[in-house]
Amino acid sequence: MMEQPSGKMKPTPPVVRLSERTWGYLLASPAFVLVGLVAVAPIVAALWLSLYRRMPVFGIDEFVGAWNYIQLWSDERFWAACRTTLYFTVLSVTAELVLGFLLALMLDGMTSRTGGSPRWAQVMIVVPWAIPTVVSAQIWAWLYQPDYGLLNYLLQSVRLITRPIDWLANPDWAIHAAVVMDVWKTAPFAALLFLAGLKTVPCDLYAAARVDGAGAWQQFRHITLPLLMPVVIIVLVFRTMDAVRVFDAVYVLTGGGPGNSTETLSIYAYKTLFQTLQFGYGSTLATAMFLIVAVLSSLYLVLLRRYMKEAA
Repeated sequence: MMEQPSGKMKPTPPVVRLSERTWGYLLASPAFVLVGLVAVAPIVAALWLSLYRRMPVFGIDEFVGAWNYIQLWSDERFWAACRTTLYFTVLSVTAELVLGFLLALMLDGMTSRTGGSPRWAQVMIVVPWAIPTVVSAQIWAWLYQPDYGLLNYLLQSVRLITRPIDWLANPDWAIHAAVVMDVWKTAPFAALLFLAGLKTVPCDLYAAARVDGAGAWQQFRHITLPLLMPVVIIVLVFRTMDAVRVFDAVYVLTGGGPGNSTETLSIYAYKTLFQTLQFGYGSTLATAMFLIVAVLSSLYLVLLRRYMKEAA
């Protein structure tokens, strides 16, 4: 005989409902894991290695704790590299901001006159930024060449100099030659960001200011600059991080010379790690450079947050 079904229904298991924030963390977890493997893990490994005195060539591998950082504090070469890096950063970032803003104003003015986007002008400006840094540095090394370089030829043609200058062999000129190359390479990045910021400024504000009798300087000071300040800080963050970590541009041009006059923190760390094979102390230099970049970036972000609060 067939068994009659009972009248009782089986209880439905409870449905677990996740909050929107939990779903967000769940879906973003693969990205967090990837960032941890690619970015955080090498930083932790370098920090751990900086606590060792490790020189495989001599069979030295011992835990020294904070001794490398104590040695770093009294390392005159480290402080000289810090001064060179800071000098390079201040000059290059300042010049890139000014030149990038002027280029953005030029492109924006061309757009307002023609009524369309000047594609050819944008392409010409982006070309230096699109060239790999190593290639750009080699091009400028040829331009700086004392015997057949184009720069000396042009300066001698207009009689600004009477004999060739070895730009990369002179300690006074070498760091400035590297700054010029870096500005030429990366100013288009700042120009594109500034141009995007200028496009977001309402034209009605300028029209109202002109009706009130405001001149060009007053419009720039009270309209353009305040509305572009978030973009300015973003450009400062990106360019300062790149300038402090500069390696390939200076290394291809001068290799840190002459006489370590253009040796930046990254070049000093590279030479310590891969030329003298001091893995522990080289990791200490890399950690110090990371901390400097992190502190500068944090200061910029604090300024941006404070400005956004005041603007709101």
